[in-house]
Amino acid sequence: MSVSTSSIDLSAVLSDLKLQLTNPGTWIGSKSFSGGSAFSSSSPVDGSTIGSVSSTTESEYEEVMQAATSAFKDWRTVPAPKRGELVRQFGNRLRELKEPLGKLVSFEMGKSYQEGLGEVQEMIDICDFAVGLSRQLHGLTMHSERPGHRMYEQYHPLGVVGIISAFNFPVAVWAWNAAIALVCGDVCVWKPSEKTPLCGVACQQILADILEENDAPAGLSCLINGDYKVGEWMTADKRIPMVSATGSIRMGKIVAQAVAARLGKSLLELGGNNAIIVSPEADIKMTVIGAVFGAVGTAGQRCTSTRRLIIHESIYDQVKEALVEAYKQLRIGNPLDENNHVGPLIDQDAVASYSKALEAAQKEGGKVLVEGGVLEGEGYQSGCYVKPAIVEAENHFHIVQEETFAPILYLLKYSGTVADAIEQQNGVVQGLSSAIMTQNLREAELFLSAAGSDCGIANVNIGTSGAEIGGAFGGEKETGGGRESGSDAWKYYMRRQTNTINYTTELPLAQGIKFDL
Repeated sequence: MSVSTSSIDLSAVLSDLKLQLTNPGTWIGSKSFSGGSAFSSSSPVDGSTIGSVSSTTESEYEEVMQAATSAFKDWRTVPAPKRGELVRQFGNRLRELKEPLGKLVSFEMGKSYQEGLGEVQEMIDICDFAVGLSRQLHGLTMHSERPGHRMYEQYHPLGVVGIISAFNFPVAVWAWNAAIALVCGDVCVWKPSEKTPLCGVACQQILADILEENDAPAGLSCLINGDYKVGEWMTADKRIPMVSATGSIRMGKIVAQAVAARLGKSLLELGGNNAIIVSPEADIKMTVIGAVFGAVGTAGQRCTSTRRLIIHESIYDQVKEALVEAYKQLRIGNPLDENNHVGPLIDQDAVASYSKALEAAQKEGGKVLVEGGVLEGEGYQSGCYVKPAIVEAENHFHIVQEETFAPILYLLKYSGTVADAIEQQNGVVQGLSSAIMTQNLREAELFLSAAGSDCGIANVNIGTSGAEIGGAFGGEKETGGGRESGSDAWKYYMRRQTNTINYTTELPLAQGIKFDL
């Protein structure tokens, strides 16, 4: 593993995205507020301070909510295809700003520049999906048991959608929610991660420009910033019928309880402890590529990152040796240098969590195959660069049962049939992403069956990491059960209504009940 450096013209990036060294943190469309205390955003790439953002005050939050609820009353009456036109324009603006926004994502979060560009592309893709969806918000019709009656279902806008996003996908997850919510007739209030606030301000200003150009209500898109207390205002607010939250299981349980206490809806995207099952009939080359990218991509800071590799004993040594050789080729360094494979963790807290996890794995009896450690010296001055590690372990280890947001891959062994491997894979509290590597059709179909993977995402001959916007994204068990992005995830953002129309001159009652007057 080696280091390589690259530079960024930060002033040009900030200028292109209308960012300053000191930025307001509260926005109603393009109207901004900066009454709260400021907090800084530092890059894990080199430890430098990029800029600062002000925290949202309670009075500013109240003004945001008044604007959002007022905007909803107008927006819900706009025909859905016209709402889609606004989202189409937003997608086109993202195309124009893809490069600077991708660089900001890379520099503020620490993922590779290619991944930063890929994240902005996800925003563009979900806008395209939402535009098409704006002409397909369908309901159902059904036959009534009463003569001269017609029954049907339709979906109406829900209201203000609260969005709480995590640092690892600082722009795409917001767009997943916002693009769908807007075409559904909802308005959005977004609290980005306090670790990547500048990405939030940049996105808000891009969309605000589109709102102004279309003379749309400013309250369609609002931004708030700050720590967990700001998030608590959202989760307790009855004016927000749905909160979409991405983060840890611990955070998700707090959000779920707060929203449920007021009988609101929560869409939760929480932790993942994702595994790839490697069958004796797997393509080893494909397996290594999928496992390495899944484990070290974004420095292991994806909710879909590969944490566990469950390998059949007959090919265990072969796969293990191939992985160890592949890890020798990894380049660790500045993520803006496209020659590097692995960038930094988000901050020192993440580094400490990584180090503790490796210590815990060894204490429980794990055997280190590829040694980890924190990197120091030239190019690593932020203190956030670590070595991707591989540890032989057992599924029952306490640390293996947890999700560590870092590049640690646990190798597990199974014997017997693929059903035994599936039992190990399912033997964790998380249920986000999963995969099997096999060329055996029966094994693949079993893995995808009701007796197979219990995850929201189950793949065959590709890794656990990443997802296309066309499919609904989310997981089961303590991953939260939410679904975002494609398929029919739009229904989360709307309220269902059943309608019955009587087009006769009589009023027959259901089930033949007589009630004559």
